[in-house]
Amino acid sequence: MRTELEAPASRTPILRRVLASVVLIGVAALVVTTLVHVVMAVFWTLVGVVAIVAVLWALKTLFW
Repeated sequence: MRTELEAPASRTPILRRVLASVVLIGVAALVVTTLVHVVMAVFWTLVGVVAIVAVLWALKTLFW
């Protein structure tokens, strides 16, 4: 007769493991995509600011 309070641990069904893996891969892909887009937005904003500063510097050098 068993006197243990907890039931013996059973393995997780393979379908649940596959589904959990797919969910993790999907979330990881979403996070990476979002991170890439944020980095690109910051980069292009900096490129725009540098371009505006360059144009203003060139106009100042030529005309003022």
